[in-house]
Formats: sequence, structure tokens, C-alpha cells
Amino acid sequence: MAVPSVNWNYPTAIKAGPGRIKELPDWCRELGMARPLLVTDPGLAALPMIADAVRGCRQAGLECGLFHEVKGNPTGKNVDDGVSRYREGRHDGVIAFGGGSALDAAKAIALMAGQKRPLWDFEDVGDNYLRVNVAGMAPVVAVPTTAGTGSEVGRASVITDEAAQVKRIIFHARMLPAIVILDPELTVGLPPRITAATGMDALSHNLEAYCSPFFHPMAAGIALEGMRMIKEYLPQAVTDGADLQARQQMLVASSMGATAFQRGLGAMHALAHPLGALYDAHHGMLNAILMPYVLKANQHAVAPRLQALARYLALPDDSPGAVLDWVLALRETVGIPHTLADIGIDDAQAERIGRMASEDPSGGTNPVTYTPDQYAELFRAAVRGIL
Repeated sequence: MAVPSVNWNYPTAIKAGPGRIKELPDWCRELGMARPLLVTDPGLAALPMIADAVRGCRQAGLECGLFHEVKGNPTGKNVDDGVSRYREGRHDGVIAFGGGSALDAAKAIALMAGQKRPLWDFEDVGDNYLRVNVAGMAPVVAVPTTAGTGSEVGRASVITDEAAQVKRIIFHARMLPAIVILDPELTVGLPPRITAATGMDALSHNLEAYCSPFFHPMAAGIALEGMRMIKEYLPQAVTDGADLQARQQMLVASSMGATAFQRGLGAMHALAHPLGALYDAHHGMLNAILMPYVLKANQHAVAPRLQALARYLALPDDSPGAVLDWVLALRETVGIPHTLADIGIDDAQAERIGRMASEDPSGGTNPVTYTPDQYAELFRAAVRGIL
């Protein structure tokens, strides 16, 4: 079956389909860019797709620059260095190209391009977003190369404050990229392990948004369908990375997850953020491993919602535990480790992680409010494999 080329406009302008990356220069021009800065990570910068994108822009008459000094968990220094490159090159827009780390860094660079305050002044606390000089923000075209974070349709960036060893959320509504290109051909080379981890990250966004106690029925509906698509297409994308239909559907499900989490996230992310800051571990893999432990802990508070999800996913039964059983089976199918110990994380800092998780804003929309000690115990369970 041919993979369609389609456009839609929610929550921003989406251009989806194989080969759509060739339109990148056109969409840059649409946003008034003549000198875009393409922001990516070192691994992608070494691949032909980045050279092709830069060349395509230059052949179309755009003076495209390149910045690729972005870590797997982007730091404040990465953002500052990118802003320096942006200003030195007299750029007038940003192409955010890559996985969630590159997209988050690129959006933060675009935000900071015309600001006089330091980055942390725009942390998502209180009314800090009002400090932003909106006129100084640069336009963004986002091109995701993984199907996980959904950062291409997000209004925030998660950036590590290395001095404080904490991840901070930088927010402004206009950080939402103006145009997004979802081209499945760019994800074909993604290894099975990263396909699995990023796909489970997309599931974590949809699942936590769905379980949030906040009233946002549109987001809940998007999350529900996003999980169905992941159930159908993630195993195939892991098994056959060249399946463009599976790759396209996973890109869409990823964007749906990030759209849905306008409703909120939960304890998976509250734990994953400090673990990413302290251990520099892959965010998607952390959420994938934490998922069943958090789901089991929350299960009593969201039983009716999980029963409805089980029916929508056509699981064997609609008991509250059916979703947990499906998650465990899916993780095994796509090769996700069962414990945090399997990726080299021990529980020596359990109390510190419990405190950090309890302070993380993601926990504010978990269906259960956990104390620092309860988060520490939840973390220990995920280290030791106790369900």
C-alpha cells in the first residue's frame, strides 16, 4: 500500500509523507528565512541526510549554516553555543533536524536568539514565559528523525542544567515550530534498539496523557488513538525498519503523543528527568523501563480508564491489569530491558532521585501524588525488577 503524502494543520502545519524533505527550502522561504541555521547532533551530522539537506537549501539560494554540538541530553552550554553560532552567522531562522535532543536544543536556540536574559530565566515556573521578548524569537521548521519525543509539536524544551544536575523545562507557547516535516524515509536507518526506545517514549506520552486527571477530552481522544497506532505499528517498525507505512504511522503517533500531553504527563517522566540528568541515560529508554512499574503503582487510581483503553486496543480482556500485561509483552517483543539495573543504574542515589522526582513538574498531573519516599521506592522497584 502506498504511503500517502498529506498536509494538516493541528497543532501546527504538518507536511507528512515519503520524500517531503525535498520541500525543506520551500518551507524555510515560507517563514521568511534566507539564512537558516540547521541544528542537529554529531551522529546525524555525519550522515548523508544532513549533507543533502544543507546542500538542497544552498542550491535553492539559502545561505544555510550547520550547528551540531548537541549532546544526547542537551545542556545549557549546548544552547549558548548554538546561539553564538546563530548570531555570528547572522542567521534568520532555525531548522531543527534530528531526534528529541536536537529538536529541543534547536527550539531553545531559536527562543534565545533575540533574548538578553539567561536561558534559565525562562524555566517553566510561574509566569516566567512573560519575560520572553517574542519579537526576538526565530522561526523554526522541525524535521524529526525519530518517532518518540514529539518535540516537533511541543511548546517547550527540556535542557540539562549541568551545574545543578537537573533537567529544566524551558517554555513559551511560540516555541511550537511553525512547520513540521514528517518524512518516514529519514527514519529508515534508525537501529531497532533506538526505534524501540523512541517508540516506547511515544507510548509513554500518550499513556500518561490519557491517565492524567485533567479534563481535556480532545487530548484524551488523541492519546487513545495514538496508543492504538503504536500497538499496531511499533513491532513492525522494529522488525522491518524499511517499512515506510510503519515508519510513517509511528511518526504520526509520536506527534500525537506530544500533542496529547497538553493534558499532562506523570510519574514516568518525573523519574526519567532526574535519571537523565544524573546518569545521562537515553530518555526514551528510561520511560520504557519505568513504564510498567509506574503503571502498576497508578493502576488502582485509573482502573476504569484502563478498562476503556483495553477495550479500545482489543486486548484479550478489559480487566485493569490487561494494559499492564500488554505493556510487558510489547516491551519483550521490541527488546526493552526489564530493569534499570540492566542499563547500568543502581539505587545508591534513591533518596536524592525521590526528592528530585517529587519536585519535577511532570508529577503534578500523575493520577496519584507520591511523596519523595514513595518515588524512591518506585525507583528501587524499577532497579530491582519488583512489580
